[in-house]
Amino acid sequence: MAINPQVTNLIIILGFMQISKKVPFDDPNVLNGVRALYVLSNIIIAGIYFYVQQQINKKNDMTVVKYVEPAPMGSGEEPKFVATTVKAYDLQQLKAAYKAQLMGVGMMAFMHFYMKYTNPLLIQSIIPLKGAFEGNLVKIHLLGQPATGDLQRPFKAAGGFMGAMQGGEVKTDKKSIEAAERAGRGGVKDE
Repeated sequence: MAINPQVTNLIIILGFMQISKKVPFDDPNVLNGVRALYVLSNIIIAGIYFYVQQQINKKNDMTVVKYVEPAPMGSGEEPKFVATTVKAYDLQQLKAAYKAQLMGVGMMAFMHFYMKYTNPLLIQSIIPLKGAFEGNLVKIHLLGQPATGDLQRPFKAAGGFMGAMQGGEVKTDKKSIEAAERAGRGGVKDE
C-alpha cells in the first residue's frame, strides 16, 4: 500500500522543521551550504523537466486526446471541449510544471532575501524535488511507467483544495464530450 504524497510531505515538513531548529543558520558557511543545496535541488528539477521535454518531442505522439475541461470555479462559464494530441497535452502540462517551479523559486527568494527566513530553504530543497518525481509526466517519460490508469491522459485533477479551485474533474466520458462538441463551446484544437 502506497502512502498518500500529502501525508509524506507533512511528515517530511514536520521532520525538517525539527532538524532546522538545530541547524546553525547564523554561521555563514552553513547558510551558504543550505543555499547551495536549494539551488542544486532546483537545477536537478529543471534538468528533469528538460529531459522530459526532450522525450516528449522525441516520441512525437500525435494520438488525439479529447476531454471536457471544467469551467473555472465561480466563473459562470460552460465547460470547454478540448481536442489535442498527446504531445501537445504533455507539453502544456510540462509548461505548467515549469511555471509552478518558477513561482516556488520566486516565493522562496522573497521569503529568504526580503523577509530573512532561512528555515524554509531546507524544506524547499526536498519537497519540490519529491514532487517532481511524483509528477505524471516524470513517471511516464523518465521512470518509464505505462500511461494507463491514473497516468492515462488527460490526467485527473489534483485532489483537495487546489483541485476544487480549478473547477473539478476533467471529463472524458463519451456523453460529456459529445454534449460539449454539440454545444460548440470553446473547441480548442492544439495540433
